Amino acid sequence: MKIVTRTVAINNLKKHIGQDLRKLALQHGITTYETGKQNKGWKGLVLEILAGLENNVSKAPNGLSYELKSVSFHNVKNELTPKETMAITMINPEELKKHSFFESHCWAKLKSMVFCAVMWHGQNSENAELLKVASLDFAEDDELIKEIKADYDFIRAKLIKEGFGALTGKDGKWIQARTKGAGHGSTSRAFYARISLVKKIFETAS
Repeated sequence: MKIVTRTVAINNLKKHIGQDLRKLALQHGITTYETGKQNKGWKGLVLEILAGLENNVSKAPNGLSYELKSVSFHNVKNELTPKETMAITMINPEELKKHSFFESHCWAKLKSMVFCAVMWHGQNSENAELLKVASLDFAEDDELIKEIKADYDFIRAKLIKEGFGALTGKDGKWIQARTKGAGHGSTSRAFYARISLVKKIFETAS
């Protein structure tokens, strides 16, 4: 199996900035909307090919110690802005109680992600350009990381004091713990990066 390091994957992806992922999907035989129903994973499959990785859904993360994440951006008052929050990882209440931030799945996921900003032109659009490739290569004493850690610590303390059901999307400046799953009655929760954090990650990328 060909091994593609995180640095190589990022450099490979950056070669395709400005290119239309929809056209590249068709070139590689990946279905997008042609069947009348969207293949929700098509952008991820294209990005894996561009990064030099084999498409293998059973392999997680996608490489040695990283995974690719497609993030949709759109124009808001002539400024490129993330379209929505981004899921980081599911929350296991027992693990959250047990682990500090730098021992957590949340931090492990965040620091290993390769974020790919993709232009959103509307549902079932004919084009979707790759805008930028970024990663959270901050030192652990970075101010933003300290603030994300403070969010995690607050959410963790709330879980310990008030219970899993007390966690809501209102908590946290950069990350939030909110319901994930079908319907408003969902009891599962996940850590999400707020739109402001996703935007910040791309602003700090070289």
